Amino acid sequence: MRARYEEIADGLRRAIDAEEYPVGARLPSESELAARYGVSRGTVRQAVAALTSEGMIGSRQGARRVVLAGRRSQSFTELRSFAQWARSMGHTATGQVISSTRRPATAEDCARLHLTEGADVLHVLRVRSLDGERVLLERTVYADWIAPDVERLDPACESVTQQLYETTGLVFSYGEHLIDAVAAGTADAAHLGVRRGSPLLRVRRVTTTRTGRPVEWSDDRYRSDAVNFSIHNSIGSNPLARQAGPGIAGPA
Repeated sequence: MRARYEEIADGLRRAIDAEEYPVGARLPSESELAARYGVSRGTVRQAVAALTSEGMIGSRQGARRVVLAGRRSQSFTELRSFAQWARSMGHTATGQVISSTRRPATAEDCARLHLTEGADVLHVLRVRSLDGERVLLERTVYADWIAPDVERLDPACESVTQQLYETTGLVFSYGEHLIDAVAAGTADAAHLGVRRGSPLLRVRRVTTTRTGRPVEWSDDRYRSDAVNFSIHNSIGSNPLARQAGPGIAGPA
């Protein structure tokens, strides 16, 4: 027999999937949820903790929980970080910052992040691993206004998206993605442990707040044997989904 908190967690997942609580929305308070389900606040906390561990909601001290991501199987019609996606699929994500440097914004930085010439941006090079295997190389440029908060994060933090919410209240709400294929150069090959010239899946993205203010833009390069993307077509939508590739075993 399933524990009551698991049933409540499932109910909240369904409500989030149905966009009863869209990304950025606050969940009802613990007392409201306890009254709705006829349980104690402790049971509600267990249910909420389950969704927090999956990266679906964020929690800040003294504030109501906020929805950070939707469906457990990620579509690119929603926005979810690599770490949040990995957790939802039963994988363990880790990261290592190779370099973090402040630089004057280039013309491309200014165009993508809506900055004025001469703004100071933060360039971060990070390797992401899935179940201990290097699969993703991120080159991310953070806007000047969020750069100090990113620099204060632990370089080994699992999810920058979730940590920024917990420390600043920032919710990443919208993203634009351009996907193509590139050959691994010398640096990419060394960081990902592949041969020079190996095929990589490149995702260039710009992420913004709910009001459309750009937060970051990134050039992400995935090992093509470890992560792939699939498209499911229907009359109403064409969601593009990220999946673990044949090089990564699924959860037992």
